[in-house]
Amino acid sequence: MGIGSGNQTLSGVPCIEPVQNLNRAEESENMLNSLRELEKQLLDDDDAQGGDDDVSVITHSNSDWLHGLVTPNPNPVLSSSPTSSSSSSSPSTASTTTSVCSRQTVLEIATAIAEGKTEIASEILARVSQTPSQRRNSEEKLVDFMVTALRSRINPAESSAPATELYGKEHIISTQLLYELSPCFKLGFMAANLAILDASGNNNDDGTSFHVIDFQIGEGGQYVNLLHALSTRRSGKNPLVVRITAVTNISDGFSVAGHRGEERLKTIGDRLSELSDRLGISLKFNVVAGLRLSDLSRESLGCDPDEPLAVNLAFKLYRVPDESVCMENPRDELLRRVKGLNPSVVTLVEEEMNSNTAPFLGRVSESCACYGALLDSVESTVPSSNSDRAKVEEGIGRKLINAVACEGIDRVERCEVFGKWRMRMSMAGFELMPLSEKIAESMKSRLSNGNRVHPGFTVKEENGGVCFGWMGRTLAVASAWR
Repeated sequence: MGIGSGNQTLSGVPCIEPVQNLNRAEESENMLNSLRELEKQLLDDDDAQGGDDDVSVITHSNSDWLHGLVTPNPNPVLSSSPTSSSSSSSPSTASTTTSVCSRQTVLEIATAIAEGKTEIASEILARVSQTPSQRRNSEEKLVDFMVTALRSRINPAESSAPATELYGKEHIISTQLLYELSPCFKLGFMAANLAILDASGNNNDDGTSFHVIDFQIGEGGQYVNLLHALSTRRSGKNPLVVRITAVTNISDGFSVAGHRGEERLKTIGDRLSELSDRLGISLKFNVVAGLRLSDLSRESLGCDPDEPLAVNLAFKLYRVPDESVCMENPRDELLRRVKGLNPSVVTLVEEEMNSNTAPFLGRVSESCACYGALLDSVESTVPSSNSDRAKVEEGIGRKLINAVACEGIDRVERCEVFGKWRMRMSMAGFELMPLSEKIAESMKSRLSNGNRVHPGFTVKEENGGVCFGWMGRTLAVASAWR
């Protein structure tokens, strides 16, 4: 999302440097084995995530991001679990079911690929490609995206570069629109903001400052909400000084616009400063670009020795490679470096999806379930007349295609479930700060103060985090750490 240097970038891309010692290799191998064991346990528990503590609610918000939301979609989200017959798919049996492509057909193709039967998979895909799709609903769009992904996996040379597309300007825009249009992501950012304000002691009367370090600031929308929330809480007459430092590097989004990352971030900072002036808040915005991971410190980030420090990692870590990609393991190294900053709070918001180290067939099934629910929620709540809806859906398609078609460093997004994030954070030395009941209730109230949002959106507290979902499927989880 910005300018990097010729050295290793903050997110560790590319991961091509040789391993320097056996201790690092053994540490990465131990972590990978631990995660695989945890993954087996979590996969056994997947069916239990839509429990009795789900809160089904109707929502309203005063901000523009919820305007135009409409009535429920009568089409249910179908099960994505592969059947035992999938492994025995053949051209003759598949020919009777591909006249209308379905999730079952997708899983049959994926099973053939997983078993090394690429000829069978290619034959099924050839028939599917001849079946016209009217893209009438979210389920058909999901299947279309999945077919594209599977075709790309078999014949990568004949497809566009899905990894490159996830760094493109169009995808950056579609991601920001998704964050604005989906309550699951919007409320995840809000929950992180409330945790930051609670940990920073925001009812200051003497102008005391606090400092937020952000590694994935995007368009700055999260801080528009933070400044508004702060203005409603501040009771003193003296201005509160808020410092925001945006850390960027060449592997993140803004680098696609001619290496103008710093300039773009400074523009965002200027807009936030204008807003803070209107709200009576003193804002100091700073950009740190091209910083090597090994140089990350309070000094390099310009932190004052005694100021309260918050680190925001909302939707950052899932794009940072881990030990399954390269032995340097920048994901865990970044967490250790953040721990060394001695922050008062670290906020984590991530998509709830087990796609990082899951085997290929499990990843296909998980992608069907997660992205199917996400597409269904968009279709059910955003009218087709809204031009942004198509951009969001295409962005979801790019995410799905990359998750299924690519491996290694080319698989850009590597989501994990909250249980795995808890393990990683704990191993980096962090302690979970269960989000207060007040924060969870605030999020629920935002989904119940009106009648414009589909009742399928859910909020629940679980294992110290706040989970935001659609029709019982958790799509995002917010948590706080120290």
